[in-house]
Amino acid sequence: MTITPAPFPILLPRRAAIIDLGSNSVRMVVYEGVARNPVPIFNEKATLRLGAGLEKTGRLSEEGIARALDVLSRFQTIAHAMGAQPFDVLATAAVRDAKNGAEFVQAAKAHMPDARFRVLNGEEEADYSAAGVLCALPEADGLVADIGGGSLELIRIGRGAYFEADTMPLGVIRLHERAEGDVEAAALIAEQILAKVTWLDKVKSKPLYLVGGAFRALARLYIAKTDYPLNMVHLFRLTAAEAQKMANWVAGASRKRLEEVGNVPRKRIMDAPFAAVVLLELLARLSPPEIVFSSEGLREGWYMREVAADVAVEAPMEALAGEMADRLGRNASLPDALVAWTAPIFLSAQGWKDDEFLVQQHKLACMVSDIGSYDHPQYRAEQTYRRLLHCHGVGFDHLARAFLALVLAVRYDIKYDDPVLEPSRRLLKRHYFTSAVQLGLALRLAYTLCAGTEALLDGTCLDLKENVLTLDLVSGGLRSGGNAVLRRLERLAEALGVESLIREGEKRIA
Repeated sequence: MTITPAPFPILLPRRAAIIDLGSNSVRMVVYEGVARNPVPIFNEKATLRLGAGLEKTGRLSEEGIARALDVLSRFQTIAHAMGAQPFDVLATAAVRDAKNGAEFVQAAKAHMPDARFRVLNGEEEADYSAAGVLCALPEADGLVADIGGGSLELIRIGRGAYFEADTMPLGVIRLHERAEGDVEAAALIAEQILAKVTWLDKVKSKPLYLVGGAFRALARLYIAKTDYPLNMVHLFRLTAAEAQKMANWVAGASRKRLEEVGNVPRKRIMDAPFAAVVLLELLARLSPPEIVFSSEGLREGWYMREVAADVAVEAPMEALAGEMADRLGRNASLPDALVAWTAPIFLSAQGWKDDEFLVQQHKLACMVSDIGSYDHPQYRAEQTYRRLLHCHGVGFDHLARAFLALVLAVRYDIKYDDPVLEPSRRLLKRHYFTSAVQLGLALRLAYTLCAGTEALLDGTCLDLKENVLTLDLVSGGLRSGGNAVLRRLERLAEALGVESLIREGEKRIA
C-alpha cells in the first residue's frame, strides 16, 4: 500500500489590504508583512469620478456608482484569494457628503462580504493623512495639504504628531464644478475658503507637505518638463520660488500642452490646473521655505495605525537599510564593524563630522554595503547602483538615494565616468559626490581585507594623520596585505589627496 504523506501547510506571510475610495478614484493596496517601510505587493487604481456632479446634484454619479461596484467586486475577490486581513475600505469626502452615500455604502457592502467598510469623517481622514506623511518623515514640522476629488485636508504636524486639522470643499472635482471650469474663478474660491482657516498663521514660514493624486500630478509634470534625473514623486522637493513657477505654468497651460509634456495620466490632466491654483493660494498664505511631495498619505497612515504600530518608532531610513541588508547581504553583523573601521577617516574629518547628512549616510552606507554580493560580477556595480537609486521604501529621500547608490557603485568598482552615474552627478553637490567616492573606495578596501567577515577586519586599523593614510595589519589575522590591498589603499589615498602606508609587523610598505 502506498502512503501519500500529507502536504506541509504553506504558511503565507501576514497580508493586509486597504481600499481608498475617493471622489475621483479608487485604489486597492495589499501590504505584505509588518515593516517600518510598508511593502506593497499589489497596487491597482481605477478612475471612477464618483464625485462628478456632486456640487450641483448633491448625489454620487450613477455612472460612477456602477463602475465602483464592478471594481469593488474584483477587489473583494483579490483580497480573499490573497488572504488579506485586515481588509478595510475607507470612503472619504464624496461618500460622506452625498445624499445617496449611505445607499451606496449598503450596495458596496453586499459586494464585499470580507471587508470592513468605513466612511471617514474629516478628522479621521486628516489623522490618517498626517500619519502617512509622518511614516516617511517623522521629523516633519509644518503643514500637510492632502487634496482629493471632493475635499482638501489641512493638518498641522510637528514632533511626530498632528494638531489642528480642517477639511474643506476644495477637492479638484468639486472646485472645477463650482468654478464652472474657470481657473481664475477657482483661484478666488480657494482664496476665500482658505482665508477662513484661522490657525494657518501657526505654520507660516514652515515646510509644506503635499499629498494626493492631483498634487502628485503637478510634480510629475514638473519632473518631465525639467528632465529631473529621478522620475519619483515621493520626497521630491522644491523651493517656494520653484513651486510657484511650476504652479503658475500648470494653471496657465492648455490641456494640449500639458498632455505633450506627459508623465501624467490623461484623466489627471484636467484636474492639474485646479490643484495648481490651490497650491498658489497656500504659497501666498504660508511663504514656506520648501515644498515636499509625499506619496505616503491616507493608505500608509492606515497601515501604520492598523498594522505596523509596533514598529512606528523606528527610524525609516535605518529600518530600510537594515531590511535590505538582511535580505541581500551575507553578514548582518559586519556593518557595525565597518562603521567603526572607517570612522577614523570620515567621522573625524573636517568636512564630515559637522555635516549631519554625511554622518547619517556613513552609517547607512556601511549597512547596505554588501547588498550586491549575489549579483553577477559583470553587472554588479550597475545593478547595485540602480537597486539603491530606485528601490521602493518611504525612508530614502532623493539625495540619500543618489549618495548611497554612488557609494555602492564605487565599492563594486564602477568607472567614475560611467553614464549610469548621471543622476548622482546631477543631484549631488561636488563635495557630496567626492565624499561618496571616497567612502566607496574605503569600503572596497575593507571587503578586500575581510572577505565579508568581521573576524578578519578585527585587529586591522585604518588611520589618517599628517597627510599619510596608514593601514595597520600588525595585530590582525592578516600578515600580508597583498597586491590587491596595496592597490586599493593607494586609490583611497589618492582620492583623499594623501600618501599611503601599510604596516605589516615591523615592516612599513609605502
